[in-house]
Amino acid sequence: MGGIISISPSPYYIMIDTSAFQGKKAAYFTLGCKLNFSETSTIAKTLAEMGVNEVKKGEKADLCLINTCSVTEVADHKCRQAIHRMIRNNPGAFVVVTGCYAQLAPERICQIEGVDLVLGSHEKASLVQHLSELWSGLPKVDDLNRYHTEKTKDIKSFAHSCSRGNRTRFFLKVQDGCDYFCTYCTIPYARGFSRSPSIDSLVAQARMAAEQGGREIVITGVNIGDFGKNTGESFLQLVKRLDQVEGIDRYRISSLEPDLIDDELIDFCADSRAFMPHFHIPLQSGSDEVLRLMHRRYDTALFAHKIQRIKALIPDAFIGVDVMVGTRGETPECFEETFNFLSELDVTQLHVFPYSERKGTAALRIPYVVDEKTKKLRSQRLLRLSEQKTLHFYSKYIGKTADVLFEKAAPGKPMHGFTPNYIRVELPADMAKPEYDNLIINVRMTDFNHDKSALLAQWT
Repeated sequence: MGGIISISPSPYYIMIDTSAFQGKKAAYFTLGCKLNFSETSTIAKTLAEMGVNEVKKGEKADLCLINTCSVTEVADHKCRQAIHRMIRNNPGAFVVVTGCYAQLAPERICQIEGVDLVLGSHEKASLVQHLSELWSGLPKVDDLNRYHTEKTKDIKSFAHSCSRGNRTRFFLKVQDGCDYFCTYCTIPYARGFSRSPSIDSLVAQARMAAEQGGREIVITGVNIGDFGKNTGESFLQLVKRLDQVEGIDRYRISSLEPDLIDDELIDFCADSRAFMPHFHIPLQSGSDEVLRLMHRRYDTALFAHKIQRIKALIPDAFIGVDVMVGTRGETPECFEETFNFLSELDVTQLHVFPYSERKGTAALRIPYVVDEKTKKLRSQRLLRLSEQKTLHFYSKYIGKTADVLFEKAAPGKPMHGFTPNYIRVELPADMAKPEYDNLIINVRMTDFNHDKSALLAQWT
């Protein structure tokens, strides 16, 4: 049975009658980063508490929510494909599009037949209110009010998010927005300026995750090293407080800008109880000239220093690095500088992204343009280098034992988990059991699996 609850799309509290939500079914689709996943799973959790169940295979949805990404033109295209697919598979459903692409291109999304509502980055918190009006029998959103997006400068509130959705690990949003305005990037326009909540509120959420059985939390945000700019606190202070939360065995930091990783943070993580030896650090280019054109706030010397300090204190650390290829201004000489720099760097994996032209960005004023064929060839070279580095890193642990947090397997997929330093470990089918989900088990890593994406586990 339904009831009356109070929701808070800050700073106002709104009374919602949940009876209209009972028995509804929803389908969710998320594109992009871990932050988007965290926000979608929080929305799904909120609606589930109000009586809205997630659709099962073969069922039709009453509500379709697509949480979009807009980091590249390819991402925009994938968003449009996902929207069309959700509409096609769920005829008659109320279709809501939110996220970064919704913030940047609401008019274009509204032109897609079947889309009922577009909510920008700030307005996604009002979804429940819109659904309440719809399902309580009020008139359907009219054509003049189909999208709601706030101007970037007015996006100031922070929407909390800590959820795991259908996954094993929890995702805790600690920060949103970005003040950097790199020349190639639209994220500040989609997410607004940097902002974060209090440490106390985040510690409370981590404790709730522990009470719900969470063992591992991934810390997410747009630029989490900027945490506390609006509160007078710091990311290091947050990390120290989270480390004290009982019941959480593992934390992973999703991404940290190199100029915001201070040495004290590395020192703390080296001796931490729960922060894993796992770092994800965006480089974008190994050419100082390209970094200058991108308006990045560091050079290759600083980046190399951070990697060297991490490896000196935490030799087993897994270090992932973001690299963008083919950006405007990346001459053949600049790319070779990037390739050579990364070849010598003691990192584990490269996340390679081809540059994409984004309307309204300052990069469009840079005259040197890299053609698509060259971008592809450069991407392939860096991906081969990444594979070599990852295989080398994994091979050092064959025959060793490690504690692995196993995760529920996707349908038809082998069960897997990760070591503290993020080595993917796979359980053979005859060893895997559903009850291993969310358990930390000590195993011996024997050899690569068939596609070398993981090491195979053996009982110790």
